[in-house]
Amino acid sequence: MSEIIVTEANFEQEVLKADKPVLVDFWAPWCGPCKMIAPAIAQLAQKFGDKLKVAKINVDEAGSLATMYSVNSIPTLMLFKNGEVVDQRMGAASLSVIEGFVAEHL
Repeated sequence: MSEIIVTEANFEQEVLKADKPVLVDFWAPWCGPCKMIAPAIAQLAQKFGDKLKVAKINVDEAGSLATMYSVNSIPTLMLFKNGEVVDQRMGAASLSVIEGFVAEHL
């Protein structure tokens, strides 16, 4: 499964009402560290696609979502289960670190 682009319009359906855990990547196109982790996020979407939904939220286009979840720096990764944030991490990280972060909640 590939990454899903989430906006203010589809956030509730794609994230809060999802039938499996959702890894949300809050990012922006001008953010260097966001670009660094993008390939790792894409790999996770492929590897865990049957157990995990991977969503990307551009904070420049969906600022209200970033504000709602107190995203003060990017990249910020949040893991949602049953509509609730169960874990989060900020900043760039390697594929193995991000994979470990996700795997402990699957």
